[in-house]
Amino acid sequence: MRGRPTPGDASPERVGEAGPVEGATSERAEGRAGIRDVVAAYVGLTKPRVIELLLLTTVPVMFFAARGVPPLGLVVATVIGGALSAGSASALNCVYDRDIDEQMRRTRRRALPRHIVSPRAALAFGLVLGVVSTVVLYVWVNPLSAALSVLANAFYVLVYTMVLKRRTTQNIVWGGLAGCFPALIGWTAVTGELAWEPVVLFAVVFFWTPPHTWALALRYREDYANVDVPMLPVVASASEVGRQVVLYSWAMVATSLLLWPVADTGWFYPVAAVALGAFFLVEAHRMWGRARGSNELSVVKPMRLFHSSNLYLSLLFVAVALDPLIG
Repeated sequence: MRGRPTPGDASPERVGEAGPVEGATSERAEGRAGIRDVVAAYVGLTKPRVIELLLLTTVPVMFFAARGVPPLGLVVATVIGGALSAGSASALNCVYDRDIDEQMRRTRRRALPRHIVSPRAALAFGLVLGVVSTVVLYVWVNPLSAALSVLANAFYVLVYTMVLKRRTTQNIVWGGLAGCFPALIGWTAVTGELAWEPVVLFAVVFFWTPPHTWALALRYREDYANVDVPMLPVVASASEVGRQVVLYSWAMVATSLLLWPVADTGWFYPVAAVALGAFFLVEAHRMWGRARGSNELSVVKPMRLFHSSNLYLSLLFVAVALDPLIG
């Protein structure tokens, strides 16, 4: 399955089908590249910034589940397994999306568009990471956490990347479910079972993902339009994107406050959730207000909301970790 055809699909070199041009180019590029360049390229395939964000929603939940400091060895095993799992999903995503990555400003410097790593090597790399991550989580954490990790990867690659991304404006809404699983994995790593507390945090990340991603997609809407990926900012006005961002932001903040009664937290978490939620809602409403007055990126300033979303999620999950320690 290759999804909807995009501009330039007729070219074997661009699409990355098993054509001699791409293979030869990739092999020559790998031969010329130094060891440091090749290592950096493979690391880049794992999207380290994404891994950081996913681990940021894993480790604090482990503290919350343990109602204190979890065993160090368990944290290390979960972090290593989670990082390898996220890296695997990202690498496989890069392999499938190499045709559109080559045409987008934001992604054209990745390893596959630059032909530093061949598609076959990247595919093998992603699959090996996935197998190793599953073994690490199964042996040193528990089978449930390993199963959740495999499910998240399968959903991200098979459902989001291969089915939803190029077909629907709701791609990131439902595809974003894969990024919610670290909250469940962090909890099950400590307790060995699921509960309502991690489900609430799962939902927080679910509602957080569209505003976060749409702000970035608004900044690069021309890129997505050029490769026929129907992100919401491509098919809707900036004002409509801003309205949707506000709706999801309110749902996110309301859901974050549910953790207080569901988990019977101390005083620190609800205070932090209210303060951070107010901050994010102000930013969301401001972006919507700017978007209603203009469709120009220089006026809308979507990256301001994008960076605010990273700050919000980071500090909210830090509050999740600190609450039992302070209480």
